[in-house]
Amino acid sequence: MNIENLKKAEACFLQRYPDGFLDPEMVAIGKKHKMLKMIDLSRDLFRRENFARPHTIVVHLAKIISASSMVSMFEKPKFRSFAAALDLLEQELLCRGLEEQLYGDQHQGFEMMLDVLQSRKMAKWTLMSITPVYFKPEDEVFVKPTTAKGIIKYLELDELDYKPQPSWGFYSLFRDTINELKTRVDPGLSPSNAAFTGFLMMSLGTNQAVNKIKGR
Repeated sequence: MNIENLKKAEACFLQRYPDGFLDPEMVAIGKKHKMLKMIDLSRDLFRRENFARPHTIVVHLAKIISASSMVSMFEKPKFRSFAAALDLLEQELLCRGLEEQLYGDQHQGFEMMLDVLQSRKMAKWTLMSITPVYFKPEDEVFVKPTTAKGIIKYLELDELDYKPQPSWGFYSLFRDTINELKTRVDPGLSPSNAAFTGFLMMSLGTNQAVNKIKGR
């Protein structure tokens, strides 16, 4: 773990946005993602009592994914078609898997959801991680492949071995790493884990952040 590179990126970001995500420019960017609205919507749609109706939960999943600015436009219609084609057993398994992820045994829930998505070739990191990060924004993480790979490379996170196929092992370790990294920087960079990985995405994609700090 290269903390020096993290601190350089932090300094560069705060030089441009002194108030972190409270900076007016970042607030304007944040409004486009409607994070607070999506958090409230997710917590309303996935109240514990709603899981008594698996079909409703599947419809709600499609609604969250369709409304998310963090899911690609290509994946949204594919997920809607996937959700509409699920049989009763698949709806039940997807519902129970999400319930476990949000309220119970996260590992078991992850695997249950993954099984259903894999069965129809829809096992994507974005689809697996988007709902938890809205439901528990300060704890869970959104795994965007390009961002995750960039973070791993730039911060030399050798213990993290990214694979395109979602896995609980990678997710849980990536989440723990993100939650540790955000304790090493200014709190203004992590109003949520999605915001923190957004900071990393903006800062770590190239050597630009480091070169600015070095005055190159």
